[in-house]
Order: sequence, then C-alpha cells, then structure tokens
Amino acid sequence: MIVKTFGSAIQGVNAITITIEVNVSSQGNRLFIVGLPDNSVKESERRIESTIQCMGFRMPRTRTVVNMAPADIRKAGAAYDLPIAAGIMAASGQIPATHLEHWLMMGELSLDGTILPVKGALPMAMQAQQDGFRGCILPKQNAREAAMVDGLKVYGISHISEAIQFLNDPDTLSPTAPSQNDFYRTQDQFEVDFCDVKGQHQIKRALEIAAAGGHNAILIGPPGAGKTMLAKRLPTILPPLTLQEALETTKIHSVAGKLPAHASLIVHRPFRSPHHTISDAALVGGGSIPQPGEISLAHNGVLFLDELPEFKRKVLEVMRQPVEERKVTISRARTAIDFPASFMLMASMNPCPCGYFNHPEKECTCAPGQVQHYLNKVSGPLLDRIDLHVEVTPVKFQDLSSGAVTEKSTYIRDRVIAARAIQAARFTGYQHIYCNAQMNSKLLATVCVVSDRCLELLGQAMQKLKLSARAYDRILKVSRTIADLEGSEHVTPAHMAEAIQFRSLDREGWGN
Repeated sequence: MIVKTFGSAIQGVNAITITIEVNVSSQGNRLFIVGLPDNSVKESERRIESTIQCMGFRMPRTRTVVNMAPADIRKAGAAYDLPIAAGIMAASGQIPATHLEHWLMMGELSLDGTILPVKGALPMAMQAQQDGFRGCILPKQNAREAAMVDGLKVYGISHISEAIQFLNDPDTLSPTAPSQNDFYRTQDQFEVDFCDVKGQHQIKRALEIAAAGGHNAILIGPPGAGKTMLAKRLPTILPPLTLQEALETTKIHSVAGKLPAHASLIVHRPFRSPHHTISDAALVGGGSIPQPGEISLAHNGVLFLDELPEFKRKVLEVMRQPVEERKVTISRARTAIDFPASFMLMASMNPCPCGYFNHPEKECTCAPGQVQHYLNKVSGPLLDRIDLHVEVTPVKFQDLSSGAVTEKSTYIRDRVIAARAIQAARFTGYQHIYCNAQMNSKLLATVCVVSDRCLELLGQAMQKLKLSARAYDRILKVSRTIADLEGSEHVTPAHMAEAIQFRSLDREGWGN
C-alpha cells in the first residue's frame, strides 16, 4: 500500500514542499529511504522504530520504501521523523490515511515519541498556505511562530500520540491562535534609551540623520567615549518594523535557529554585533548546506562592527557586494542561494592604535606613519559605502554630573518616522528604493537638485578640506536627509554645511 505524507525542505530562507511516499510491501525485511536524504534523515529509522514500539504499534518487518520527492533536492535534518513515521503507520494499516493529504507535518522524534522543535517553521507555514494545505502539524514550540501566517491553521503537538489522535479525529486539537496584537504592543519596549546618554548631542544628531535616511555611519573616537553605547541605541530611533518586514526578518532567524524560545515574531529591528575574530563565512553565510550569516541576521536592522580595523581585511572585503546590492549570494556546486541583507552598517574605530590621535587633552603616542597605516586597514571602497564619518569626543565632566533630562528615543523616532514618510512618498514608483541612502547617481541628480549657492559651498569645502571625489554623492544624500528632517522641500546651504562636516576620513592629511 502506498501512502503520501507531506513535509518541507528549506532552501535559503524559503521552503519547498516535500512529498513523502511510503510503500510497505509483503516481501523483504528492510527499510529504504531514497530521494537524496542526508545521514541525519537516514538515521531516522532507529528513532521511528523506537517511537512506534513505545506507542504500542508495530514496525513493519517487510520491505518498506520511503521516497522523498523531488529527488534532486537534498533533504537534511531530523525534522522529517514525524511525516515518515506517520506514513509508515498509515501504509501498514495501523492508522487511517484519510486526512494525511490535507496537512503538512514536521517534527523531530525522541525515542519515547516526544516531538522536538525544528528550524524554519515560518517559511514552512508560508509555503503550506501557498500550496493549499488546510494547515500544519508542528512541534508546540514552533506553533506560535507558524500561526502568524494568515488563513492557515497550525496545530502544535508535544507528542506523536497527539498527531495520531488528530489524524483519527481532527476535532481533538485546537489551532494555535495568532498573536499579531502582541507584535504591535511590544514594538515600543526597549531596554535602552537615548535619554540614558549624557552629553554627546552632536553624535545623537548624527545618528538621527543616519536613521532618517538609512545611511551607513562610522564613529571615530578614543576609548571610553561612548561609541558602543551610542550605537546600541540606534535601533530605538529607527522606524518600527512593518508586519511584512517582521515576517521577512523572522524567516531568516527561524532558518538559522536563532529565534528566541516561544517567540512568534521578531518585534524589534535586529542589532547584530559580531566579534572582530569572525570568519568571512560566518559573516556573509555559507556551509555545505548554506546558512545565513550575520549580515543576513541583521536584515531590516543594524550590523555593528566594533573596532573596524581589527577585522580581517578579507572579512571586510566580502561585505562590499552585500552593502551595495542588499543581498548576498552563496554559490555551491548544485545551487546558488540568495539571502537578503538589507541592513544599516554601523561601525566604530579608534583614530589610531593608541586611541588618542586628535584627543583634546591626551597626547597620541603613535610613531610617525603609524596612524595612516592603521586607517589603511579599512579599504577605500568600503569607506566609499559609508555616508557619515562621525568624530566622537570624550564626555565632559559637566555633562556627566549634570542632572539635566535628555531627549528620549521616542521623540527622536517620531522625527525619523516623519522624514521616512517624506522619502516614501518621493520614491513612489521606484522599485526597491525606500530611503535616501538607496539612491543611485542617476536618481540623485533628479531628486537632489541644489542651488548655485549650495554648489559653491560644496566646491569650496572640497577644495579647502581636500575632500575626495567619493564624498560628493554622499554629501548630497546626507544633505537631502537633513532637509527631510526639517520638512524642507529644498536643500539649503545650512543643510549642505552640516552634511559636509560628516566626511572626516575623506580629508586629505587625516592621520598624517
């Protein structure tokens, strides 16, 4: 008797429905699993046999063939235990096969039949809805995550006996209720806030501009000046995730196994801060079965690279394409997979090896040429993709000891949201362009038309400060964002002047 059950395979951040065909014949005494399974799938035989026996059923002692189609897609992981076990029991006549075709099921089995959680439940549920299944049978730990898909019934189970009872009578379980209200209620809850930061008004202003235009930024300053503390508060002033962005972000974290326990959705924009010893594969993604890296986990959020020059040159260079194209492509012999990587790059660094170059009070002890050598660890093409260079100075004692109340993140965020709304209206009709930082040179020439006085100011700045050519477009984009924050239709010389000051590392002579 041939019975079909349905599971799901993850490719990149998307899922593909897998048809599991089970045929129990009257001859032979072996179990064959075919259809390009890896070792973890082949090992399911022992787990399934133990589970079936613990349930009081019998494992067929005749020839049993399990085919996982399509056969050209590699199946990996132990999550196929549940659909294979259900197929074997149905094909051997121990449970009814009537309802199997209506449900997609996935789950790893313990030896006693306990269902363990799986990775990628959200993309599995999305694909199940697209393929017209009535619903999903998933581990209870994954049910809330999958239930965020509208119009799909998701049943969470903790033991295979619950799945068997459900297949006998679908009324024995109730579907998991979606929790979208929790998503909207918790979006404004953060553990940190800009009101905790004393002083540093100029740096807060720079981060507000970065958030408003989606600009990449780098903070340059001595140790202890508060660069990391400021960067960690950047997500608190970014616009809240839309439901679509939250689903995209959650898919990536679900596939990577990084979704917090019992979480249904990622409610805050991600903030990823990898250590400088990270490998290029861990940063951009990879592996024999490609998995998302840190830049994809930062999708729709912030990637913070602390002590940027300490990262390996090779690691930094592989970021150039993702920063520009907002995706990363992992190529393997059998396939090429795209992972989304639309993030804001936030970096920090000391101005020199000792950290006190340009310090207002302490003297730099670096040898001649050592400062420039240190800065050259970060390549020009990477710096070319960073819009704001922000010099961070130590906080004064008066600011630290002051009891003055500083501005909360919510007020800054309101201004950022208003500026993003202006940009959203401006870029209506342009595909994949949502903020000023994403403009190309052609669009920039159309959108950012400036007066002769602004061009004269920009020309004087480039000549006197000896700014490089790469600074030209960046200054125009940042000045347009500053104008949006003020609700100004045109870029004024004041906006241009403020943008010019954020090109520190382009100045000829910096570090000499």
